[in-house]
Amino acid sequence: MKDERNRLSKVLGRTDVLAIGFGTMVGWSWIVLATTWLTQAGFWGTISAFLIGGLIILGVGTVYGELTSALPLAGGEIVYTYRAMGGKVAWIVGWIMTFAYLGVAAWEGIALATALDSVLSIGLYFPLWEIAGYTVHFSWALIGMLGAVVILLLNLFSSRPAVLFQVMATAAVVLLALMIFFGGITFGNAKNIGEGLRSLDGFFYVFLMVPSMLIGFNVIPLSAEEMNISSRGIGKMVLVCIAFSIIWYLVVITGLALCAPVEVYMSGTVPAADVISYAYSDDTFGTILILGGILGILTSWNGFFMGATRMIFSMGRAKMLPERFGRLHPKYNSPWAATILVGAVCIAAPLLGRNALVWFVDISSFCSLFAYCCVCMSFVILRKKEPELHRPFKVPFGTCLGVLLTCFSIVYFVIYIQDAFGNTAAFSRLILTGIWLLLGLALALRAKREFGKITLQERELLIFGEKLARRDLK
Repeated sequence: MKDERNRLSKVLGRTDVLAIGFGTMVGWSWIVLATTWLTQAGFWGTISAFLIGGLIILGVGTVYGELTSALPLAGGEIVYTYRAMGGKVAWIVGWIMTFAYLGVAAWEGIALATALDSVLSIGLYFPLWEIAGYTVHFSWALIGMLGAVVILLLNLFSSRPAVLFQVMATAAVVLLALMIFFGGITFGNAKNIGEGLRSLDGFFYVFLMVPSMLIGFNVIPLSAEEMNISSRGIGKMVLVCIAFSIIWYLVVITGLALCAPVEVYMSGTVPAADVISYAYSDDTFGTILILGGILGILTSWNGFFMGATRMIFSMGRAKMLPERFGRLHPKYNSPWAATILVGAVCIAAPLLGRNALVWFVDISSFCSLFAYCCVCMSFVILRKKEPELHRPFKVPFGTCLGVLLTCFSIVYFVIYIQDAFGNTAAFSRLILTGIWLLLGLALALRAKREFGKITLQERELLIFGEKLARRDLK
């Protein structure tokens, strides 16, 4: 059987990759949560939580880097787990990880409406319904829905417009962090830092938030097939994006801690904006912060949108989902069916109300940590199973590191489950996750009816192509 599968165009350079990876990892959440981290954990508690959590994620990134350099294909997690553990595990990981990307992409519309409302006072008109104690108004939801339409159109007509937007908006987000940092150094005071470590519970609160803050680097493996750089370069870019993002968060946290005393942190709707206004003694800077945060929403939204569509496309191309999801647009070469599905979910998400922000963040963290466990296990299995596989970016002491990271990931995953799903508030998250899994099962059954039995050789070629497919399958 010849390799006749659909291929994405190679249009991404190093700057594009950095903007996609880093831009996806920063968004709006830090503007709302950073001051809470400082009040809960203290300055050094927050810094140490981010450093320890970030180093774990960086370690996971080395695993992704090696696997991506060896298998630079659209699909990321599904490619690695299929190679190591077979089709069923790959389908579960792929579909759950799609929900992680889609979950963040979906809540960006809610974040956009919240951010604009804090600047423009949109007003609450035309109440629709109440969900989890929050009344959803059409005037508020419309903002997020219109934003989703824009992101949908950016991604539908080839990936290049979306990437150009990502580069420009990401540059603005970097400047925003510098504004916060230099504001703290110039107009702030070291006395504003207050207690170094407020409580151990606060430390763990921040520590468990780190995966949701740093999720996004794995959009790079998903886009590897579209990168016009060497395989070794792709592996390195994964680590560069994670390291850059950790530094960016540490700069923002330090700047905010210096800018104002603790009593200013929780004084308004957007605490970080109040802090920066206090430091510069001008409300204009608070508005600039919010506008910069909106750009962060858009870069994160765009990146996760791309990630979700690439994962669905790769599953469709592998015939794990109905055939239309594996198609590319004849003119724009974009995965149009996957793009429309993700866009539809993003357009509908603001209708769930503001409380859905927390649901989607928790769900994306849960799904990501599950995938990290599976990818680390796949890394170890492939080191043993295929030692001859060409790895342009190879991790030193790989097997030992892989085992260690697998253990860390599992422990991190278990702690997160106990914290996020061990209370009555977890019911809404479980309902959304259950609906997603049922939808995936229905699509998988439809794909099975469409394609019938798929041989191992055929699936191998569909996922890996002729160059990377294994020849000795039985």
